[in-house]
Amino acid sequence: MDTNKDGNKLIYVSGVLILFLLLAGCQGAKGGGPPGGVPEVSVVTVQPERVVLTTELPGRASAHLVAEVRPQVGGIIQKRLFTEGSDVKAGQVLYQIDPATYEAAYAAAKAALARAEGNVVSIRNRAQRYKELAPTNAVSKQDLDDVLAALAQAEAEIEANKAAVESARINLAYTSVKSPISGRIGKSNVTVGALVTANQPNPLAVIQQLDPIFVDATQSSANLLQLKRNLSSGKIRDGGPDKAKVRLVLEDGTPYGAEGILKFSDVTVDPSTGSVILRMVFPNPKHTLLPGMYVRAVIHEGVVPAAILVPQQAVSRDPKGNPVALIVNGSDKVEQRLLAIERPIENKWLVVSGLQAGDRVIVEGVQKVRPGVPVKVVPFQAGRNDGSTTAKAAPAPGKTQ
Repeated sequence: MDTNKDGNKLIYVSGVLILFLLLAGCQGAKGGGPPGGVPEVSVVTVQPERVVLTTELPGRASAHLVAEVRPQVGGIIQKRLFTEGSDVKAGQVLYQIDPATYEAAYAAAKAALARAEGNVVSIRNRAQRYKELAPTNAVSKQDLDDVLAALAQAEAEIEANKAAVESARINLAYTSVKSPISGRIGKSNVTVGALVTANQPNPLAVIQQLDPIFVDATQSSANLLQLKRNLSSGKIRDGGPDKAKVRLVLEDGTPYGAEGILKFSDVTVDPSTGSVILRMVFPNPKHTLLPGMYVRAVIHEGVVPAAILVPQQAVSRDPKGNPVALIVNGSDKVEQRLLAIERPIENKWLVVSGLQAGDRVIVEGVQKVRPGVPVKVVPFQAGRNDGSTTAKAAPAPGKTQ
């Protein structure tokens, strides 16, 4: 009997102890929790703004003019009259071919012309006398015809010899190989003493005009069609005279100091790449740009007068890969919005649909909330250095966080 009483007493004491521990745990949990239990998020309020749209395209520099210097007569190179890698002027003599044989040919042609001109004098005098005697039948008509034919032949021979003299003179002049354009000349492919032939396939040297210089960039035909649609629909407005201006970024990432002009867009799409060629012209007085150099061209497309931009870190992807953002509604609760984004602009996304002016988009604190949860809103500060990602640290174009 005493044993039962002791057992009941032990059960009673155990129950009281468990109840006491539960109450103490609840009080501890209540005292250690955050005040109010509402998470804090940083937001930006969406406001439309004027945005200038640009496109960055890869390209290559190419010379404005290219001339391959080839001999127009054959012979032995006697002199090279330029410094490799220097600037040359149009008409400057670059090579001297041995002119001896061409001087002799020129002299022979002039002698043949002088002989023909000497022969024609007597024939012309005879023809004149026959013409005077013909009315009195002092000479036969046949004799007159013969002397007139001989005069015409002698005069034609003079013209032929004049042409031969001019040809010999031109060939002699071609022994001085001159620069056809002004520009920078490269290395010489021949040395003094080399034998060259007229119109040979291998050039003696190549001259390139580097100021101004062309830049050829490629743009996909799909982007070109999208741009035309946006312009026709009014989504993008024509930027006026500035739209033809182009800026360059060099291959080391530094901007090129001078602006260029967009000259034309090719009329043919490359079937292998689906792209078109855009040609631009840039001043190049210091020869910073060289033919074949890789560059990136920043082309002005147009202006969006009321663009919606949000920081890239405020946009994520749902399981289907669609871009989404969390906003705070008028009741200070979280909502999820499905977005349509067009392109990155610096560290922001250009939003086509899904947001409107006045929406409060959550930038920081996204991991702590979910749709329907009430939150405490604070303004987003882009310059904070608290270890969190800010709007200044944007991913590469085409990527989202």
